[in-house]
Amino acid sequence: MGLVGLGLSARATATVLPGVLRAPAYFTELWVAVGVVFFSVLVVMYLVKLLRYPEAVKAEFWSPVSIGFCGALPVGMSLVAGGIAPYLPAAGAALWWTSFVLLLAFQVFTLYRFLSGGIELAQVNAGWLIVMVGGIVLPGPAISLGLAEAARFAFGVSAAVAPVLVALLFARAMLGPALPEPLRPSWFILLVPPSLVYANGVALYEGAFFLENLYFFGLALTLALLLYARGFAKWAFASSWWAFTFPLDALAYAAARYAQDHPAPLWRGLAGATLALATLFVLLVLWRTIRSGASPRA
Repeated sequence: MGLVGLGLSARATATVLPGVLRAPAYFTELWVAVGVVFFSVLVVMYLVKLLRYPEAVKAEFWSPVSIGFCGALPVGMSLVAGGIAPYLPAAGAALWWTSFVLLLAFQVFTLYRFLSGGIELAQVNAGWLIVMVGGIVLPGPAISLGLAEAARFAFGVSAAVAPVLVALLFARAMLGPALPEPLRPSWFILLVPPSLVYANGVALYEGAFFLENLYFFGLALTLALLLYARGFAKWAFASSWWAFTFPLDALAYAAARYAQDHPAPLWRGLAGATLALATLFVLLVLWRTIRSGASPRA
């Protein structure tokens, strides 16, 4: 999600920045290509895990701590569909429809899991946004594939859930125990709802400019999250660090959308700055991942 998302955000930003500052095609398409490769490898690995350790996969879908992150598969799949759309539109459309069906199935199951009860406040986490609010990601790729009508359904379900879930997460942040260090980056997922409800909402519904207020909130929330994470370099590295990446991609995408409608130098500059911030975090997390994988283990 973080890799392909960066490429798609760079594509969007290229439409609003002057030529000298515009990300070249080899930059945008490189991230899309790398993301497609990573996605393909991870899908194969997860299928192997499903075949060899089905009980572990079942536990991931049932546990309230990990259930939200299961939504990364269909959401990431939709981003890959948008990435390959200019080159393989038929394959992109097939992949997008697959992501749509999978995400809807996961959302129905997650709602069933929530209604089953037994969830403690300490188990509430921002990962829930991935599965339940992931539908707000699908319209970007869908519009490029000519599937806007179907995208409204996915967007509508997730946009309706977003206010309730975000409110619950803020309540958990204020009233529940602090997140353990490895999970702290997951708070950045809170950036996705305001960024993409705005960016994809105005794309789907003509004249919905009142949604611009969500972009302003996203900017303020970004500053608060960066302040919260000011000491992140000392945090223990974990796969949850990837939670830094796609939310910042989403903010950059929203900034590009706002600059498209408001082409003043300030907003165009902010689009470039948010893309640079997203790129910095993607590079950092990718480097830490490679270094962690290459480190000798006892």
